[in-house]
Amino acid sequence: MINFDPDVFAAATQSDEMLLLQQREGLPAHYLDDLQKHVTPLAAALHHKIQCSGQPVLLGLNGCQGSGKSTLARFLARMLHIGAKTKCLVISIDDFYLKKSERQQLARDVHPLLITRGVPGTHDLLLAETTLSALLDPDRTTDLPLPVFSKADDDRCPANQWPAAIPAIDLVIFEGWCVGCPPQDQASLDNPVNELERNEDSDKVWRTYVNTALSNEYQHLFRRLDLLVTLTAPSFDSVYSWRRQQERQLAESVTGQPEASALLLGQELQRFIQHFERLTRHQLHTLPGLADGNITLGKDHRMVAHSGRVFS
Repeated sequence: MINFDPDVFAAATQSDEMLLLQQREGLPAHYLDDLQKHVTPLAAALHHKIQCSGQPVLLGLNGCQGSGKSTLARFLARMLHIGAKTKCLVISIDDFYLKKSERQQLARDVHPLLITRGVPGTHDLLLAETTLSALLDPDRTTDLPLPVFSKADDDRCPANQWPAAIPAIDLVIFEGWCVGCPPQDQASLDNPVNELERNEDSDKVWRTYVNTALSNEYQHLFRRLDLLVTLTAPSFDSVYSWRRQQERQLAESVTGQPEASALLLGQELQRFIQHFERLTRHQLHTLPGLADGNITLGKDHRMVAHSGRVFS
């Protein structure tokens, strides 16, 4: 068994391939330095676990909206591939949202707020379970279609548009804002945390449904994780500003007019984020102590510290 130390992956962060990826994604030059300082120990720990287990490893990567978890997942996968030829696959919980028609049915039968994708109770967990089981099967010999959700259409893409995962994956990175999130106790649901809950969920039906789903089938899914790492924002206030910046960048790439587009999105975006405020605040308080590893972010979005047993 070859044991790769963090220096191997530190060198990978400075490779030409990583530099090109950093430039292509429009990230600041210091991003690779932050990876080298705070993520190379994680890469080494993951590679060691893969070697010891002899079978595919499932990493959960949690982070609030706009924290950069999807970007980190991509760079971590490339770091492992460059440093140790590890076959990695990144998959998002976002691609397992219920179809729009299914959420419309939930909105009619349970609560209107369930039309909005994102919170526990709005994912197809049977599809997630079967997909992860197949991905992690060391005996799989055929390509596996992977679901794709179109946020532009607010619906799942047709199956003939799904990409395929090759066999013999070493590491699956399962990323998402609520991956690994523990449920709240019932008493915590009594007081609304924002205007959305106060005005549109005064009887607690929506947040109770979300928490019940999180307490049951989501915990069953999360127990599949071999490791859980979280990106921790300095406060919930950062979430809105980071997500708004994402929307501005998206608007600029599509329309070339970030200011006008962002202003149009402002009030709508604020309401959208209120759907996730309760559990985001809950995670900021609980997950750093529950996860196997924690990467702390500063207000400027940079990684400032790492902690947890996976980094030991």
